Amino acid sequence: MKKLYVQIYCVLVAFTIGIVGCTSSTKKEKDMEGMESDAMELAAKIRIGWNLGNSLEVPLNDGGETGWGNPVTTKALIDLVKASGFNAVRIPCAWDGYADSTKVISPEWLARVQEVVDYCMANDMYAILNIHWDGGWLENNSTIDKLEEVNELQCDYWMQIANHFKNYDERLLFAGCNEPNIDRYHGDEIARIGMAILKTYEQSFINVVRATGGRNKYRNLIVQGPHADIECTEKYYGLMPKDIVPNRLIMEVHCYTPWNFCGMKQDESWGKSYYFWGKAFHKEGSDRNSQWGEEEDILRLFDKMKTMFVDKGVPVILGEYGVMRRQELEEDKEHYMQHLQSRAYYIEFVTREAKNYGMVPFYWDNGYLDFGIFDRKQNTVSDTLVLKALMLGSEQGNYPF
Repeated sequence: MKKLYVQIYCVLVAFTIGIVGCTSSTKKEKDMEGMESDAMELAAKIRIGWNLGNSLEVPLNDGGETGWGNPVTTKALIDLVKASGFNAVRIPCAWDGYADSTKVISPEWLARVQEVVDYCMANDMYAILNIHWDGGWLENNSTIDKLEEVNELQCDYWMQIANHFKNYDERLLFAGCNEPNIDRYHGDEIARIGMAILKTYEQSFINVVRATGGRNKYRNLIVQGPHADIECTEKYYGLMPKDIVPNRLIMEVHCYTPWNFCGMKQDESWGKSYYFWGKAFHKEGSDRNSQWGEEEDILRLFDKMKTMFVDKGVPVILGEYGVMRRQELEEDKEHYMQHLQSRAYYIEFVTREAKNYGMVPFYWDNGYLDFGIFDRKQNTVSDTLVLKALMLGSEQGNYPF
């Protein structure tokens, strides 16, 4: 029965899109008002983006927006983000935990998300609204046995989200998911099956948004590579999904390379955590210097995305990147300062080179002392060194489009 439902649904969506494609030129022009930029044109307008991390993506059963320690997001915070030099905000968001047993999203939750989107619009900023981890219903289920169930949910949620926000202009972008997993550990054949299943989820997202009509017929939409990992995306993604509107799709990947430096909190059996990155910032004789993933590796990764997508007319969102601050080094002032300088250099380098390779940078800020650059409770800048590195990298980088 579920399979039949999905087949019927896809036929209906295709039929609806066909009708949309036959609308009069007058109607088409009206729907395009405020939606004139294609993907490349819009990407070029984003100087640098910032993530409102660990806030609206907190599941309701974990306490909702403030459940992971951050305060309620205010317009004053978004005002500060804009004043600090960012002109775009990525809004990671949960939906499943805010839906009832029939998968209807709470009107109160839609209204709350809209408030935050409106904070961005009031500052003339771009905003990306996604379905984030959201309990893992999509992220962890690129499998045959979950294919129909996940496609149904993807259709249910995006129909509601897209309809609610359909009148917003091109400054609002939708992203179908976040870091969708595939099984890449049991051979290429299994990984490619997972990738094919993931693409059905992304195709459902695109089809549903387009079928809601209005400005959503022309909205720029973002799809994610598997795990949002650059190498995995290059190996398994292949062609972009289909879209009835040309040149309105954007790829998204993330970069926490090398993980030992960017996010590894403690030594593991497979390797040590790194404190220093960049050959000019190595500490002589230290076993905490990065052993991989330095400048040449970052450029190699970014070139993969440029070759695979940007050179073919598809811009790339670098939806997350950053380096945790090693607070455990604070008592060793010399090592701590060298770590902070190395960290700032990494962030400046990645920001600059992302833009040079056609990738739009969105820094990951979770609101805490490890990745955060804003004190959300006081509405102040808490990490001026990283903020300066971000702005310097953004100013130095130039998109190849």
